Amino acid sequence: MARDITISSRELSPFEQLVLQLVCEGKSNSAIAHQTSHSEKVIENTVSRSAQVFGIKSDGDTNLRVLLALAFRTHFGDKAFDQLNMPCSHMVVGPDGRAICDRHVD
Repeated sequence: MARDITISSRELSPFEQLVLQLVCEGKSNSAIAHQTSHSEKVIENTVSRSAQVFGIKSDGDTNLRVLLALAFRTHFGDKAFDQLNMPCSHMVVGPDGRAICDRHVD
């Protein structure tokens, strides 16, 4: 089922953004709680609230965290992905012989 995850109903708070950045890094709720000095329940609630911002509902066929990470990246652009320090999979050899991404524009 296709979902529209590009429109948010409001801006995310700085804490919601931080939690979603950590979700995008693949961190568990427990790890996020430890890193942010909050309880796991606070992180759970923040993830749920953030999903509501993007209109993502959880059901048996939906991985909420994956869709939320995609929505966050879509909303905040590739900079959210760039913070993972992973090489781009779109690298090609540029005219000067250096590797460049042929899909992302700065």
